[in-house]
Amino acid sequence: MQEIIEKLLILQDRDRRILRVSQELAQIGPERDHLRTRAAATQNSLEAAKLRVKQLESERKTRDLEIEAKKTQIEKYLNQQLLTRKNEEYKALTHEVEMAKAEIFKIEDAQIVLMEQAETAHKEVARTATEAAAAKKLLDDQIGQLDQRENNLKRELAELLGSRAALAGEVDETTRNRYERILKSKGESVVVGIEHSSCGGCHMKLPAQIITHCRAVAEIVICPSCGRILYYSPDMSLTPGE
Repeated sequence: MQEIIEKLLILQDRDRRILRVSQELAQIGPERDHLRTRAAATQNSLEAAKLRVKQLESERKTRDLEIEAKKTQIEKYLNQQLLTRKNEEYKALTHEVEMAKAEIFKIEDAQIVLMEQAETAHKEVARTATEAAAAKKLLDDQIGQLDQRENNLKRELAELLGSRAALAGEVDETTRNRYERILKSKGESVVVGIEHSSCGGCHMKLPAQIITHCRAVAEIVICPSCGRILYYSPDMSLTPGE
């Protein structure tokens, strides 16, 4: 019976390694997505900065067109002044010219503000472009590392699963089925030692008869509280814990 316990402990160790590798594999996808999200955020910032520059350039061109339109109006008013002989009409045209010139001054002031904003926007594009490039390089490096790690873990998992099948085949069907049922319900701790006269799984105190059967190693012994498979080795203390 001791031989069966030893085989079960080896199988349990293999299952724990399989679980660890599977958990690491499961984390790679979300980690990869997180990295891509961070890189996308910097790219979005760059695109937003570029869009701001385009908007400012469009506004500047609109202001240029407005100034040209006002200048055309002024030229028209001046030509009309040359043709009119009425003093009131001449004064009215002069007023229109002054109003148009005032509008041009306002537009030019707005253009100065736009130029300052454009300069700031171009600096923001340069800054975010640097950040986006650095983020992409970092992403490519880290994704490459994750891909390599994922391949290594998949290869390791395949090897572990292959060796597990062989190890499980060395255990008799009845014991193996019992082990598998406990594995599904209790997780990776299926075969547990006796710790201070208590079950190493649920930590409930064990009856003296159960401990005696474990020490005898004559049969598979089950914890009456949690159903795990118990085993005993001479290095374990049977002194009840506090």
